Amino acid sequence: MLVTSDQTAPLRSRNARMALPWVTTAARLVVAGVLIVAGWLKIGNPVLSVHAVEAYELLPGSVATAVGYGLPILEIVVGVLLVVGLLTRVAGIVAALLMLAFVIGIASAWARGLRIDCGCFGGGGQLASGQDPSYFWEIVRDAGIFLLAGWVVWFPPGRLALDSALGLAPEREPYDPEFEHDEVDDGGAEASQNKGSD
Repeated sequence: MLVTSDQTAPLRSRNARMALPWVTTAARLVVAGVLIVAGWLKIGNPVLSVHAVEAYELLPGSVATAVGYGLPILEIVVGVLLVVGLLTRVAGIVAALLMLAFVIGIASAWARGLRIDCGCFGGGGQLASGQDPSYFWEIVRDAGIFLLAGWVVWFPPGRLALDSALGLAPEREPYDPEFEHDEVDDGGAEASQNKGSD
């Protein structure tokens, strides 16, 4: 039986569609892990979190205080939602916006010549004498997480998600192995007929 590349294309396309939800699940868990760890490391010392926000010199004092106290809680909540796959698209949007804000904040500090710890995983504030900021790698890291969050927003909710169990996710085409088998057989039969007619 001869199966041409044109006949196997639908199979490759179907396999790619089957893999997409698992890619989304992996992206969900990576973003969630980063947010939960970041929030957990900050929530035990909110004063230090406030100092980290103030060090960027972008927000008024009262707003910086509110952000410093609220950000760790928001990171943990969004991370948990992504782990369980609940309100996945909304959580992905919030995560992407957080990462975008972090990239803008770090880039702004870099452009203005500030020498601060980003405070992304606790710490923060002015760097000690002799320490150099690692703005470039922090921007690369947060930009990568932003792209993963964008993937989650575009292809929610992935596998093992409460959104699917609760009927909050769009229905996806179920996997049918017999369909793939029939598709190959039909393609092979068609190729044999064409060869016979020649």
